[in-house]
Amino acid sequence: MLLIPEVVEMPEDDVGALDERAAELEELGLVLERFGPGAVIVREIPAMLKNLAIKKLVRDLADDFVEWESSSRLRDKLDHVAATMACHGSVRSGRRMRSEEMDALLREMEATPLSGQCNHGRPTWIKLKLTDIERLFGRD
Repeated sequence: MLLIPEVVEMPEDDVGALDERAAELEELGLVLERFGPGAVIVREIPAMLKNLAIKKLVRDLADDFVEWESSSRLRDKLDHVAATMACHGSVRSGRRMRSEEMDALLREMEATPLSGQCNHGRPTWIKLKLTDIERLFGRD
């Protein structure tokens, strides 16, 4: 919830398009209300987007709704921020881990859908056969 709500002025058609999809946007954490003719007021934004230019986002959403009758812009922004947070919070190469930490990480990966790759599409693990390991150590 914003301490000071943000007023965004725009053409009435854009306001109508946002008003029609207010419930859809609210599910994603963006709470808008009509604010007289030609304006909306932003009451709440997703916490992950606190540093985003909210007026631009709202205008871009309205443009998408008017032109295409849909928009994935807000969901895409949320996904991008979440993916960036996941990447930055990951276990980095070369980090030493205790056995308990490794075991806990592997158990979490087993329970996490799509944990076989990172959000950039790179694999998070590989399977080596004994013959592969022997070849790596020159024991062909």
